[in-house]
Amino acid sequence: MAQKLTAALVRKCIPPRRPDSRKGQNGKVLVVGGSYMYHGAPVLASLSALRSGVDLVYTCVPKIISSSVRAISPNLIVVPMVDAKLTRGAANKLLGQVPPDLDSATIGMGLAVADEEALKNLVKALIAQDVRISLDASALVNYVLPLLPGKNVVLTPHAGEFKRMFGVMPPKSMAQRVSLVSRLAKEHSVTILLKGSTDVISDGKQSYVNPKNLAAMTVGGTGDVLSGVVAGMLAKNRNPLESASAAVFINGLAGRLAQKKNGLHMVATDLVDAIPSVMKPFDKVIR
Repeated sequence: MAQKLTAALVRKCIPPRRPDSRKGQNGKVLVVGGSYMYHGAPVLASLSALRSGVDLVYTCVPKIISSSVRAISPNLIVVPMVDAKLTRGAANKLLGQVPPDLDSATIGMGLAVADEEALKNLVKALIAQDVRISLDASALVNYVLPLLPGKNVVLTPHAGEFKRMFGVMPPKSMAQRVSLVSRLAKEHSVTILLKGSTDVISDGKQSYVNPKNLAAMTVGGTGDVLSGVVAGMLAKNRNPLESASAAVFINGLAGRLAQKKNGLHMVATDLVDAIPSVMKPFDKVIR
């Protein structure tokens, strides 16, 4: 049986911050995404990770869009990838360009993958460096599943991506949906965050649901925002179930605030702007 997420539960999942901490100690996040067509997705994820409270975000995008991405925000550390798509050469080079002490990474939003070995090599290398990983969009492919058991990995599919990765469409019945997500999470030893009007989160041992029912959150980019918040939570909490649960709850609160302000006319950047307000009640500083 799945438990409904509450503010009290989520508060326990967000670690406090030390007042004497230095830059980098509250999280270093890698975002790998983007393509000639989709330059906004990795930006949304990166800004969301920053708004979730991490210190540094390295935004890796194809060189052809790196200038555009840089122009959007001075807060991003943009790392250009040498190829227009994720190739083995591009993956190897970016691994040499980013710090070796990353806390978390989110991969896939808007990303064009040229070679499945490139994605596998990138995921394997980050796991070997003890980086906690969130996979989304084009990184949600079944050939990466054998790399993930027992690692700190969160998968964030919507229903279509879930079917592509696991070969089965999530049922409409919430009880059956929870059961399926829990079974597959246990089978593959990963944490699954199935997005929907009611989100389902499970690591195969414990399951949560997060009812949102927000009509405006169908707008493009809200999943990219969620991926950034997941990465931000993973940077501070090594427990993938807790990180995914906190992230999806915060994302839902931000959506509710954005919809209240903008009605059915909200866009994904409205979610990014709402994150600080909804996170303030969860902020804790060690005295």
